[in-house]
Amino acid sequence: MFRVGLTVDFLRPDGRQAFPDIDLGPLDRAEGVEWHCLETGADEVPPEAAADYDALLVLGPRISAATLEDAGRLAVVARIGVGYDSVDVDACTRAGAALTITPDGVRRPVASAAMAFLLALAHRLPSKDRLTREGRWAERVDHMGLGLRGRTLGVVGLGNIGREVCRLCAPFEMTLLAADPVTGEETAAGLGARLVALPELLAEADFVLVCCALTEETRHLIGPAELGRMKPTAHLINVARGPIVDQAALTEALREGAIAGAAIDVFEEEPVDPADPILRLDNVIVAPHALAWTDESFRLMGESAFAGILAVSEGRAPGHVVNGEVLETESFRAKLAACARRRRGA
Repeated sequence: MFRVGLTVDFLRPDGRQAFPDIDLGPLDRAEGVEWHCLETGADEVPPEAAADYDALLVLGPRISAATLEDAGRLAVVARIGVGYDSVDVDACTRAGAALTITPDGVRRPVASAAMAFLLALAHRLPSKDRLTREGRWAERVDHMGLGLRGRTLGVVGLGNIGREVCRLCAPFEMTLLAADPVTGEETAAGLGARLVALPELLAEADFVLVCCALTEETRHLIGPAELGRMKPTAHLINVARGPIVDQAALTEALREGAIAGAAIDVFEEEPVDPADPILRLDNVIVAPHALAWTDESFRLMGESAFAGILAVSEGRAPGHVVNGEVLETESFRAKLAACARRRRGA
């Protein structure tokens, strides 16, 4: 049989599926395919848990070099989502395993989450919610919002999600700036954005949206100096990865009024410590790295991940491969052939 392992966080402690919008039907209906939920590896999948599978479907746990030590038959690691900082990509390549992600299931939901943050900040939704609950109705005049028409949104990272945000912003008639070292001016212009260097974006934007990938180059991309370039009336939104922003520096900037506010779905350490000082600030909106979690996003991510896994089971290369160089290696090609034989022979 072609064997698929689902990381332990796919099931709740009582055995129910944690994310029922991920339809396991494609695996159930595929002849010659069986799937099991791993029993260990909440933080990191151990080598003994990965050893007997052709494919791993991964939510939160890390996939390290140690995970892949004895994974001689593993051909694909299918990561739910688009971030892969929890996966050792080089180790996957050395092991002859393709790492796939699910951009089609993330693009609109994360972009929508970014827009939810943008609108909540502009309309001062949290403070107006508190005024209403606390009987401070008369103070509403002191919490005037910002109209978006003519305001400037700076998008840091014009990839899958950043481009979708630009499309969603079109009806609001905002000025769009983008900073991305690999995107061309023509591509940005096609989205209605002007490509600029990061310092210029930070200085001009009323809202700075972080939606780039976390790499060694982008770790603490937004630190004290960068926050210092922003207008005191500007807001920062982060829907990417926590470590891209220096959280201590952001906390200080918010506390001192160096910037007006922030909205963050991600933190440097997750789950965030309930005692973290950023959680005590009134000018920040926070979410538990789940603002984009909708029935739509998980349904689409599941469909994308299973399509790649089943392609491998048939001896075909999957789509949305991060480590594309692995596709031409002898070890991966041999695994594809072995996967197809296993499924045909079941």
